Amino acid sequence: MEKQQLKDLVVNALENMKAKDIVIIDVAERTSVTDYMVIASGSSTRHVRSVAEQVVKDCKDAGVRPFGSEGADASDWVLVDLGDVVVHVMMPSAREFYDLEKFWRDGPVADESGPADSEASGLKTLGSS
Repeated sequence: MEKQQLKDLVVNALENMKAKDIVIIDVAERTSVTDYMVIASGSSTRHVRSVAEQVVKDCKDAGVRPFGSEGADASDWVLVDLGDVVVHVMMPSAREFYDLEKFWRDGPVADESGPADSEASGLKTLGSS
């Protein structure tokens, strides 16, 4: 699966699970670890865990095996490593504290083609061209 398709799959899973404040950051030019960071918030620790589990399930159903997942036990921040896309599902307090958006703010804006309802759901991209 191409990285753009994988990013779209992840965003769809997040939106379907009602994750909030979804942000996509294109970090391909800044790190060799991944191409996209996708950050979203959950409304409770149970919601954070469920959202991350659904991302993993949807990816597996599409034939993509995650490299790993961390944080499901604590559930205030769950990271799902899909290689080209790294997904962070966080409680709002953890998201504010670690402020990953600020850390990666200078990354280029991610390609906004993707799910048709992205604008309506509050999907954001960060960076500058």
